[in-house]
Amino acid sequence: MNAARRPSRPPRQSIRQLAETWLAGIRFSGFSIIMMGVLVLAVVVLAPSIAAYAAQRQQIAELKADVARQEAEVARLTDERERWNDETFIVTQARERLYYVLPGEVSYLVIDDRDPAAAVSADRAVSAEVTEARGDWMQTMLRSVMSAGLAPSATDGADTPPAAAGTERDPTAQPADEGNR
Repeated sequence: MNAARRPSRPPRQSIRQLAETWLAGIRFSGFSIIMMGVLVLAVVVLAPSIAAYAAQRQQIAELKADVARQEAEVARLTDERERWNDETFIVTQARERLYYVLPGEVSYLVIDDRDPAAAVSADRAVSAEVTEARGDWMQTMLRSVMSAGLAPSATDGADTPPAAAGTERDPTAQPADEGNR
């Protein structure tokens, strides 16, 4: 009974046979052939134009980015020009770049004569550990005060007035206050 109710299946067909059957069912009319021709012609005609359009859009984007970079550079240079109008900035630049000092100031220039490899190794991070130096702090402080007090002053030669014009002394002559020894 079950066999009578079950519909019979058609015999299995190969893929090739199915493709042939499907293709045989497609009928091309004159209108569909003309439309396919127009579609192919449109692709052939428009493809170069679309490629040129994409290239131009990319070039426009690059030019806009270049304009933005140049505008940022102009803004930076304008800010720098405005800074150079400030007297304090000019003085600061003269001190930093040219090592100028104001009258009465003493300038110390420390020259690092180490080779570049040693300079890089000296810039390592500072240790987080606290180290305690064992030493006599009183002796160290006394030695520092004594050396600072006995050091020649920067103004030692500045107290003597300059010689009047025409009354220059002979450098080979002995000073009058020394006398004969």
